[in-house]
Amino acid sequence: MERVKASLIAFNFAATGISAYYPVNYYLRSPRDELMGGLTGMIWGGWLHVSFLWIDELVRGKGYATRLMDEAEAYARERHCRWATLDTHSFQARPFYEKRGYEVIGTLDDYPEGHKKFFLKKKLTA
Repeated sequence: MERVKASLIAFNFAATGISAYYPVNYYLRSPRDELMGGLTGMIWGGWLHVSFLWIDELVRGKGYATRLMDEAEAYARERHCRWATLDTHSFQARPFYEKRGYEVIGTLDDYPEGHKKFFLKKKLTA
C-alpha cells in the first residue's frame, strides 16, 4: 500500500510540478491514551483533503469533531490552501459539514445501495 501511494504521489509531483505535500493527522485521546477519534487527510496543490473524520460514540456531541475540523482548516490556511474537500455518505455527517460552509458538488446514488455518497468543497479564503 505504501509503495502504491508513494509512487502515485511521485507521479503527481512530476506531472504538476507541485511537490509541497503535507499529511494532516489529528487525534483525540482519552486520559488513558485510548484513541477516541481523529481526522486524517492531506494538503496538496492548494487544497486540504479530509480523508477520514471519526469520533467514538462515547464522546460524540461534545464538539470534538468541530475542534478537529477547525485545527485541520487552520493548518491548511497556514499552508496557503484556498479550498477544502471531503466526501461523506447519506448516513454520515453531511449536515455537520454544510453547517461549516461545505457545499455538495457531486452525488453518487446507491453507494451503497439505498444510500448516497456526497462530494463537498469549501472555500477557505475570504
